[in-house]
Amino acid sequence: MAKVNYKYDKRQRDLARKKKQEDKRLKKQARNAAKSPDDDGAVLPKDETGQP
Repeated sequence: MAKVNYKYDKRQRDLARKKKQEDKRLKKQARNAAKSPDDDGAVLPKDETGQP
């Protein structure tokens, strides 16, 4: 009978977990981009008077 390859199983679980996390991150990023398309997160520099 063949031996169980635990390292392979663990590697597959880790790859699946990373893929799921990456998908979740991309989905969250897309949702935030759709939420505020005009605000790209850039900070406008202010001059000495405090006006942008």
